[in-house]
Amino acid sequence: MPLHRKDLLGIEDLSVEEINLILDTAETFRDINSRRIKKVPTLRGKTVINLFFEASTRTRTSFEIAGKRLSADTINISASTSSVVKGETLIDTAQNLEAMAPDAIVIRHSSSGAPHQIAKYVNSAVINAGDGAHEHPTQALLDALTIRHNKGKFAGLKVAIIGDVLHSRVARSNAYLLSKLGAHVSFAGPNTLLPHGFEKQFANAEGSVRFAANVNEAIADADVVMMLRIQMERQAGGFFPSLKEYSIHYGLNLKRLSLAKPDAIVLHPGPINRGVEIESDVVDGPYSVILDQVANGVAVRMAVLYLLAGGE
Repeated sequence: MPLHRKDLLGIEDLSVEEINLILDTAETFRDINSRRIKKVPTLRGKTVINLFFEASTRTRTSFEIAGKRLSADTINISASTSSVVKGETLIDTAQNLEAMAPDAIVIRHSSSGAPHQIAKYVNSAVINAGDGAHEHPTQALLDALTIRHNKGKFAGLKVAIIGDVLHSRVARSNAYLLSKLGAHVSFAGPNTLLPHGFEKQFANAEGSVRFAANVNEAIADADVVMMLRIQMERQAGGFFPSLKEYSIHYGLNLKRLSLAKPDAIVLHPGPINRGVEIESDVVDGPYSVILDQVANGVAVRMAVLYLLAGGE
């Protein structure tokens, strides 16, 4: 079954069937990533351009690896080495790249909606690798694949998402995805970092989205605890007094984690600020599936490239 869309711009407009198609396809690519020779000719002759206007380690590298493992020709472009520094507009950049006939353009940009704008001007598949504080669809998909491997389901799961929700595109994409699949999402963090009213748009979701009174309430009896990085680069003012106070009141340590279910798993999209939003003994402990998320990121991005770039 093909993915009946040109682009992947967010989770909000994906159906449950499309989400499951991507996750099921990613499962097949997980097996490829465990082989001795991790390469298949699926996208041979296809060209994928990674266009990153923000710093990235996991997302950019995993998209590059995903393309190469599918045998696509993969080109990486960063803002500092593009003609944007000479004054070229984003649309002109996209149209010039489109003239070279790529099959997919993966874009990360600091402005919300940038991938959507590009998608209007190019015939290539456009994949949103994170746009401002809006969405990060492939991160939510890899989180979902990680949860499914560990829990076997989504319906009825209690998921706590803690931290800087206001500026987090990861939080938004996960709220859309997990609630569509029947999970119950509880947000918590400093009041200054919570987008109050956001939960109202999920009234008709299969699951639910709510804001807990505090971090401990959100984590209590949770099946999944997802910690978020403080998005300092998107904060113009002081949203909390100090990093030390943030760690005390909102950080995840083993004592706070003990409020969750005994078999709870801990996720973090990275990069991790150890000792701020999460303690090292949690990161490196038995509850953590953070490195599994990274591994699943390659499989998910292989699946998205395959489904959108017309792989065989």
